[in-house]
Amino acid sequence: MEGLIISLYIFVLAVLVGFEVISKVPPILHTPLMSGSNAVSGIAVIGALLIAGKTDNPDISTYLGIVAVAIATVNVVGGFLVTDRMLQMFKKRTGDNNQ
Repeated sequence: MEGLIISLYIFVLAVLVGFEVISKVPPILHTPLMSGSNAVSGIAVIGALLIAGKTDNPDISTYLGIVAVAIATVNVVGGFLVTDRMLQMFKKRTGDNNQ
């Protein structure tokens, strides 16, 4: 029980510190920051695959690993799509006479 309380305490502190750090990021840095978080989510997919791939005696961690794979994959794909769309805004349009 004590380990759960300590883990919950660390989680809450990490959420608060993460919120403070992210809220201070200027808008110009959001695209590189998103790309970096996609890399971290890719690492989470690999870890979740290792947990979900456990075939001997599947238990709750195996099923949670499968859910983690699905959620992290959606996060990575969505992040790359949003990053690509944001980067398209900086490309010059061909045939555009206004610029």
